[in-house]
Amino acid sequence: MDFIYGDDTGLVIDWTQMPTYNTIMSIAAGAGLILLVLLGRALQRDKAFRAEGWALSAGVLGFILTLTGAHMTLTWPFAKYFPFDNIIFGETSLGFGVLLLAASFYLWKRGGRLADSEDRAAEAAATAKPLGIFIFGLGLALFGIAAAGVIFQLFAAPPEEPVSGAFAQWPWIEAAFMSGLFALIGVGSVLFPFALNSFSSTRPISGVAKTMGVVWTVAGVVFLLFGALNFYTHIGLIVNTMG
Repeated sequence: MDFIYGDDTGLVIDWTQMPTYNTIMSIAAGAGLILLVLLGRALQRDKAFRAEGWALSAGVLGFILTLTGAHMTLTWPFAKYFPFDNIIFGETSLGFGVLLLAASFYLWKRGGRLADSEDRAAEAAATAKPLGIFIFGLGLALFGIAAAGVIFQLFAAPPEEPVSGAFAQWPWIEAAFMSGLFALIGVGSVLFPFALNSFSSTRPISGVAKTMGVVWTVAGVVFLLFGALNFYTHIGLIVNTMG
């Protein structure tokens, strides 16, 4: 890493060259994954389904991820110190954010018809089916990120970062942790188009859909909590490296 170590101050980072906002991105991504799982359950089970609340939630999260993901993808704010993070966090957040915005638009415009459908889940699945190609591709990309994280031991925090920095001398720990999260989301993403084939309000949920729901829920909860923790750890890193 292109860090600067002062004679007396230790690690010094020029934060004017690295605007950091993957904290809110992590929370939004985790909440978005959980939202999709809960939306699927509501479509299948909730007899009093109301689309407006789901549309608003998807819109809020999609806006955050699209805005921050697009900025990171197009401007590479981490280029000086962590250039690979612009791809890992920026491009994946952009893709997920646009998908959530599309879901928000659909639910807002077609929510009434969806709620009145005899099989809401099958109706939604038929609409989402063409997006399965892109989501499957994102899943493969997430496997690539997970492999790169392990092979190149990415994601390791410097010792100056609170909590995460305690494992700085064992970079494989955080590499395995973050790579495992990306791999979990990847599993759910590659299963998505296959889960749609049997998604229905009138039939029991398939094993494929259950597996997708479990891995997205686990990864979503961890990403949300990890993002919340990073509000402390990243602020601490900034304080400890301002020079």
